[in-house]
Amino acid sequence: VVLLGVGFDTTAPGVAIAVAEAQRRGIRGFSVLCAHKLLMPALHALLAAPDVAIDGLLAPGHVSTIIGSDAYRPLVERFALPTVVAGFEPVDIMRAVLALVRQIEAGQAQVGNEYPRSVRPEGNPRAVEAMYRVFEPCDAEWRGMGVIPGGGLQLRPQYRDFDALARYGIEVRPGRDDPRCRCGEVLRGVLRPERCGAFAKACTPAHPLGPCMVSSEGACAAIYKYRPLD
Repeated sequence: VVLLGVGFDTTAPGVAIAVAEAQRRGIRGFSVLCAHKLLMPALHALLAAPDVAIDGLLAPGHVSTIIGSDAYRPLVERFALPTVVAGFEPVDIMRAVLALVRQIEAGQAQVGNEYPRSVRPEGNPRAVEAMYRVFEPCDAEWRGMGVIPGGGLQLRPQYRDFDALARYGIEVRPGRDDPRCRCGEVLRGVLRPERCGAFAKACTPAHPLGPCMVSSEGACAAIYKYRPLD
């Protein structure tokens, strides 16, 4: 059994517990193909770009449930960026947008939490401990953003026997971004998706060229779905 370890800080603790339990039980027919990513290194890399044009950050509720709202304080202090943790119901998102607008109008840059029913300032310490007991940060390639130092997770040496790549001799070749995709600019806030020449032409949810259209949560996919009909 090869478990695909995908997702952010949200899903990594569950995979880590599975690996630790497999080692404890001596289960040899189990391994993990680890492709986990870490949110905070990616946000720091994104906001450090010289042409970034982001006015505020809606912090994701699922990741924040694990890492906690306090995890964003170094980011806010470094970049003076208003940040509010948001849930997923329409009212959650609207409350978070309103909180961001109020911060911007007041000239403030703080960490707000509009998802308190799931997110605590300290997050879930037991989940974080489980994640870092099994995994350690590593450099990782992000589609549209290149290689981000510390942007991914890999199994620690004492758990490498459960690494599917090593066990089965699999080599993962570096990915190549489609030159028509301008997702990096969309992520930095300097380009609206519909201004990309490939948008809704060569690039659609059925045939995406980049990560902003691959994910149903991506900016390009959202605008493609909800834009007014021509």
